[in-house]
Amino acid sequence: MNFQHWIIGRSNLTWPDFLILGLLVLTMIALGNLLGGREKNTQDFFLARRKIPGWVACLSFVAAEVSALTIISVPATAYMENWEYAQFFVGSALARFTIAYLFIPAFYAYNCTTIYEFLKHRFGPMTQYTGTIFFFITRLLGSGVRLTAASLAVAVLLGWNITPAIIIFTLIGIAYTIYGGIRAVVWTGLFQATVFILGGLVAIGYLQLHIQGGWAGFLHVAGAAGKLKVWDWGPSWNDPNLIWLALLNGYFGSMAAFGTDHELMQRLLTVETRGESQKSMVWTTLWSGLVLGIYLMIGACIYVFYAQNPSLPLPQKLDAIFPHFINEVMPVGIRGILLSAIVMAGVHSPLASLTASFVTDIYRPLIKTDGTETHYLLVSRISVGLFAILLAALAYTFSFFHKILWLAFKIGGVTFGSLLGVFLLGLLTTRKSNRANVLGMVMMGVLNATLLALTEMHIYQVGWTWLVLIGTAGTFGISYVLGPFLD
Repeated sequence: MNFQHWIIGRSNLTWPDFLILGLLVLTMIALGNLLGGREKNTQDFFLARRKIPGWVACLSFVAAEVSALTIISVPATAYMENWEYAQFFVGSALARFTIAYLFIPAFYAYNCTTIYEFLKHRFGPMTQYTGTIFFFITRLLGSGVRLTAASLAVAVLLGWNITPAIIIFTLIGIAYTIYGGIRAVVWTGLFQATVFILGGLVAIGYLQLHIQGGWAGFLHVAGAAGKLKVWDWGPSWNDPNLIWLALLNGYFGSMAAFGTDHELMQRLLTVETRGESQKSMVWTTLWSGLVLGIYLMIGACIYVFYAQNPSLPLPQKLDAIFPHFINEVMPVGIRGILLSAIVMAGVHSPLASLTASFVTDIYRPLIKTDGTETHYLLVSRISVGLFAILLAALAYTFSFFHKILWLAFKIGGVTFGSLLGVFLLGLLTTRKSNRANVLGMVMMGVLNATLLALTEMHIYQVGWTWLVLIGTAGTFGISYVLGPFLD
């Protein structure tokens, strides 16, 4: 694909739209720097001394979970397909309760700065280092996809090439993370969640006012086109939307994505007690479900609007249908609100979690064991900048891909099973294992990567939703069986 495809064209944004965006972005950066910046050591930088209120951690978790990938790709998926994506959330909701009452108590019992320290205490350093490496792979690639989604939306709305959009998002993420650490990330997450929830509700209100026949007209057109279909009963077992497979993948995939990925779990470790952290995790079910429902509804409403107005042009890349609609149809002011919602969701900063894991799990135990807290804090801030550059490069690469919502899940499918398998072994059994863990994680990671490659090349079809299940069962089984012989 020629990269010139990404030079989108004109923008309909006006100065009031940019004023709204500018004020909200500056407010977010100011909030991060005002509430952060008091870090004296890595406990401050990575955990905010566990002084974050539980409700703030909850909404910040939602902001990190949702990101611009949801804001852009969920409406696009609802527009191109239907609401079957909601099946994954049913399993995800159940996973949150498992994480709250199985994972979080263990992390607090060991007073973990990163969740991979649990693996060190439970099994040994080799398992910790392997888990950290898998996290780096998963989070860097997954966050690169998220950054691509946000940058694509802004490029459409501003009429830019995607490259400057990637650069701007990267600089904004650095602006508050490098100074304020996790405290800044958590509080800005609260602000981001508020903006994109309100922005989504505004979009639904506008669409309902401009759909012929109102709510009844929407239900008639969307229903006739199958856009409101939620459940997929088969028969193909390779269809990732098959209900039982979607529920299983939603459960195990979310357990892996939330319970074994420090990017999300780090926010829940910033509250003072285990009980508060557990309540915060449970409440994310309500708020995340609300956001998903809002943006699925937006996608279906956009489908009906264009079905009733067939003369209106569509974007060349349907992944960009929502920002295209904002740019071409929305009036001044509302465009600014929705652009701000996308930007707020797009300023997703995994930089704090990547840095925390690098310094805590790799740099401090393996590279420099006798450094001062001042030294580690300096290394942390330098690492923020280096990880930001790497993420920008990955986002540029992913800009050549299509259907980026499923791309993010496919990436997670390769590695999440290995992480979840070893965490479940530690949480559910007393089996001693270390070298066997490494063998199991690597073997299943390679197997899943091979299966995904064969599927993408249409050589051998395996629904990508099977990957987390295969990886979890394989890692758990290999580590459990071989543990007594290898360790």
